[in-house]
Amino acid sequence: MKTFFFPLFINICRENDKSNVNFLYSHLSLIIMFPGMNKKAMEQAMKKLGVKQEEIDAAEVIIKTKSGSDLIIRNPQVMKVNMMGQETIQITGKIEEALPFSEDDINTVMEQTGADKITAIEKLKENNGDLAKTIMDLKAK
Repeated sequence: MKTFFFPLFINICRENDKSNVNFLYSHLSLIIMFPGMNKKAMEQAMKKLGVKQEEIDAAEVIIKTKSGSDLIIRNPQVMKVNMMGQETIQITGKIEEALPFSEDDINTVMEQTGADKITAIEKLKENNGDLAKTIMDLKAK
């Protein structure tokens, strides 16, 4: 398989056609993953294409969502890719969801309202972690 993909990569570099570049970029991770691929030749071909990669030494990545919970990626592999002036960040690793409230908040809601854990969590999420509002809403039911 590597003999199929590597010449394809070189031909795309020579043509410097934007549609080919987009095709290449979308398949770049597949090309790189093949074992036995000559890394130096791959780096040279990417340089000709104008693709620059930089590894970012990150210990943790946190993505804050609009819903209020955080996505946490611990020990991630982070690559900054610059292709034709457009920068992209690629992050790989195990994703964990962090809620905007603690286990103590969940227990308090359960004790004060008699709600089960799933209901307490859902209501806390709905109220963005507002403990008092969550308890009042559940007691009103």
